[in-house]
Amino acid sequence: MLSYQWDDQALVKKIYNRLRDDGLPVWMDVEGGVKGNINDAMAAGVEEAVVICPFMTPEYQASRSCKKELNYADTRAVLVVPVMLTKNWEASEWLGLITAGLLWVDFRNAEKDEEIFEMCLRSLEEEIMFNVGHLLAVEEAAPREEEEEDEPEPPKPCLKKKPGRGFRHAVSELYIHDSGEQMTPPTTESRNTVELSEAAGDHCYWEEMKGDGCKFYRNVVTNRFLGFDWIRNEVHSEGSPSESEEWLLLVDQTDQSHKRAVIIKHKRSGSFLAVRDGSFLGLTSYDEDCKWFLE
Repeated sequence: MLSYQWDDQALVKKIYNRLRDDGLPVWMDVEGGVKGNINDAMAAGVEEAVVICPFMTPEYQASRSCKKELNYADTRAVLVVPVMLTKNWEASEWLGLITAGLLWVDFRNAEKDEEIFEMCLRSLEEEIMFNVGHLLAVEEAAPREEEEEDEPEPPKPCLKKKPGRGFRHAVSELYIHDSGEQMTPPTTESRNTVELSEAAGDHCYWEEMKGDGCKFYRNVVTNRFLGFDWIRNEVHSEGSPSESEEWLLLVDQTDQSHKRAVIIKHKRSGSFLAVRDGSFLGLTSYDEDCKWFLE
């Protein structure tokens, strides 16, 4: 379900059309979603949705209708994938409360450039599939009409749910990889070694689990949780989660690449997970070594 304020209808309708073309079942009010009483139609849309995408702007936050719609979705525990449209602005009040801790998709420059729009659209599709791909009946992507003979058609995506989140370091291009091997020398906590890998593989995927104001990341192969020892400045994995395995996943708002850049921050220590000279370390302040891409 796409939830938006009317000033952004043209952009949202473009996104709606592309999501439909790529095989995703989508609800939008002006595309047959509203029949009869508008409140009843909005309620029905929320009740049938497995995910709702609020297109966040100051105007969206000020809209009573948008507030009513998203609050109803929140009370029904519909999963929220926020989309940010406004630069240099953060959601607050009721909207900030609902979207706190959620990873939003960056559409702030999507209207200026078609290539940027395509990258933003892919990010939105990937985030939707990551969260609720197992609940959606994804159809085969529809063929697109060619606008110009000389302009090649963009490749159609193959929308499939990935086993978890993959984290690729922006500078070194290395992946976070659970080796499944005990740390050397062994520790009393039965910790395993987490390494950096040049190639993506099953050991590089991490299932995201919600904690108390944090996220846990459990490796899909070893079933061990990604952790950080802020005293030894070491990354490890453990069989069960504790405060060492509590993380915050934040959008990197300094990034201009539109490649789903994120910051991985350790909740307990406040350290930013970084890579330098091919090794993990935790930094007390952000720099480019702290940037990761979701894959």
